[in-house]
Amino acid sequence: MFASLPKPEDNAMGNAPLEQNKIDLEVDEVIKLDREQKTIATKAGKKFFYEKVILATGSNPIMPPVKGLDKAGVYPILKEMGYLKELKEKLSKAKNAVIIGGGFIGIEFADEFSAIRGLKVSLVELLPHLLLNSFDPEFGQMVEEKIKAKGVNLVLGKKVVEAVGDKSVTGIKLDDGNVIPAALVVLGIGARPSSELAKQAGLTLGRGGGICVDEYMRTLDPAVFAIGDCAEKKDFFTRRDLPVMLASTATAEARVAGASLFQLKVVRENKGTIATYSTYVDGLVLGSAGLTEATAKKEGFEVVVGLAEVTSKHPANLPGTVKIKLKLIFSKQSGILMGGQVFGGLSAGEIINIIGMAIQKRVSATELETLQMATHPYLTAAPTQYPLVLAAQSAIGKL
Repeated sequence: MFASLPKPEDNAMGNAPLEQNKIDLEVDEVIKLDREQKTIATKAGKKFFYEKVILATGSNPIMPPVKGLDKAGVYPILKEMGYLKELKEKLSKAKNAVIIGGGFIGIEFADEFSAIRGLKVSLVELLPHLLLNSFDPEFGQMVEEKIKAKGVNLVLGKKVVEAVGDKSVTGIKLDDGNVIPAALVVLGIGARPSSELAKQAGLTLGRGGGICVDEYMRTLDPAVFAIGDCAEKKDFFTRRDLPVMLASTATAEARVAGASLFQLKVVRENKGTIATYSTYVDGLVLGSAGLTEATAKKEGFEVVVGLAEVTSKHPANLPGTVKIKLKLIFSKQSGILMGGQVFGGLSAGEIINIIGMAIQKRVSATELETLQMATHPYLTAAPTQYPLVLAAQSAIGKL
């Protein structure tokens, strides 16, 4: 039925990693955090004492102020097994589906749904291009071409004003008056921190609703830490609030918190969120890390851009070769790398991780130009055409 995994259970992690590490697991809902008594109380009436406590309460899907979203058949994104099974069952009977939101969640749902035979899929995005919060427009346009080639009805620059229908949704009405038929609607427009427990405990929240933490993931109470979607994020360069909710970011924060619970270790400090993303759409991989060119200029940074376009293998006529396009953003004054975007085959997923590390270590264009890399005809671009080096050289000529 799907292009990837046939059922939600196939993506369940299970409890084995916790049990193997002798971690006790209690399935219950925490309803109160008492910082004075150093206790937490659960819905089942249990009480636990703590020396240190880590809040990892995640996030809740954003519900926009659109009429009719309470109708049956409208699905915000919840990571709950029974809920996902219900969504899958509904999909098996639907003839048309609408996805609202053209970020990572939206395009990945569109890619997956497009593989379901007999299902007509539409994707509606308010902004003029897909992925515009994470990529510059030229990269979003590549995804748009892929999505449309898979038969998805792509609607850009339009606002959803109503989910129409009686008790169940039958369509989505746009601000131009058009109605797109929909037996099922998926809301992929992001999430907000789930921080109510922290708020009730008197902990400070940031402007975006995330729990305020320092670079060791401590809240204002040194015995209480917060990690993941519920914790406030600060941009690596600007220190502004950053609405990034990624599993990779959460795991990095968890390692910082775990290493800092009882003794601060400076080498594990969190110096800010770089926002490293990657996504996969029908064989196309896109990655983004740090600031886009548009965001950097909006923040007032003077930047130069380095570009490279190469093939993923050498020579280019090897089977399975695809094009790699790379864009790097450097500070014009210092030459320090501030952001990067890449598209190509599977190797792009690791190239963006190299870029993320380079941003974190404040690598300069001249350092990237002299990068020593491993190359192989079947695995990488040619050593004379390595994309990171070429993009750095492209920028150096403008510095």
